[in-house]
Amino acid sequence: MEVKCLLLLALFLLLGTHGGEAQPLVPAVMTFGDSSVDVGNNDYLKTIIKANFPPYGRDFKNQVPTGRFCNGKLATDITAETLGFESYAPAYLSPDASGKNLLIGANFASAGSGYYDHTALLYHAIPLSQQLEYFEEYQSKLAAVAGSSQAQSIINGSLYIISAGASDFVQNYYINPFLYKTQTADQFSDRLVGIFKNTVAQLYSMGARRIGVTSLPPLGCLPAAITLFGYGSSGCVSRLNSDAQNFNGKMNVTVDSLSKTYSDLKIAVFDIYTPLYDLVTSPQSQGFTEARRGCCGTGTVETTVLLCNPKSIGTCPNATTYVFWDAVHPSEAANQVLADSLLAEGINLVT
Repeated sequence: MEVKCLLLLALFLLLGTHGGEAQPLVPAVMTFGDSSVDVGNNDYLKTIIKANFPPYGRDFKNQVPTGRFCNGKLATDITAETLGFESYAPAYLSPDASGKNLLIGANFASAGSGYYDHTALLYHAIPLSQQLEYFEEYQSKLAAVAGSSQAQSIINGSLYIISAGASDFVQNYYINPFLYKTQTADQFSDRLVGIFKNTVAQLYSMGARRIGVTSLPPLGCLPAAITLFGYGSSGCVSRLNSDAQNFNGKMNVTVDSLSKTYSDLKIAVFDIYTPLYDLVTSPQSQGFTEARRGCCGTGTVETTVLLCNPKSIGTCPNATTYVFWDAVHPSEAANQVLADSLLAEGINLVT
């Protein structure tokens, strides 16, 4: 709590003022990745991987399900607010995206997506490569609204967040015989990290200079993973957690290499693994009571329209003490903990 207060104080002091109003630390936030950061792009796709219906959004503003895979705010929502933004990041595919929204950033993420394009294609989601194409299109729209010079300044100064990889493993590798019988998890990790490296190179060439990438969470601690791969155990699946840690190690090495390759690039890994693992293994220490099940339904397998829907039986009345909202995604309360970690690790990106 003391560290959090000091961090918030530091951010407050860093926020500039103009006309009596605090100004964001960065001109915009651009987000790429999967369901952990999708704010509604999948609402406009023909896919079952959606969250634009109750009980999703139950604790969000006006209790509206927006397409966020959560009962309330995502970690990136909370992070953007702390950086000085009042508006939630707009979904890029939203037909009513305004010039104002363009000026505060955009969310290109798509639930079911990952570093490996085939993961997204399995679920009719937006592949990461397509998200980058949408970003290029966004730049043209931004220039039309703000002018070329101002648009370039926004693009260079914005914070870019990439959150992917979990879907590649849980929704593809572990259930796809073609993958797990032809390559080891270590080899698959190398493949994903290579795609990540190319993605950063592309973003850099398009003007990005502040990039934060999330690590993999403890995959073996997700309620759905325990149900599907735990063989009756109620504890985290160590094999899956080891795969996640191996991937995260490779990611750290790659980020260090990229920072040396591009001298004017600020890049950092946001460690999601440690704070979420701590929540799962010691929930009471941070005010949580349930870490084995999600709030929605039985909390063991439910996610998206598949069982987490208005007819889900057993959904908890209060998600504030649950680490997970559904069987895969953290609750808003847990996202607050993750956001605090993101801010602590990424403060150098915005200063």
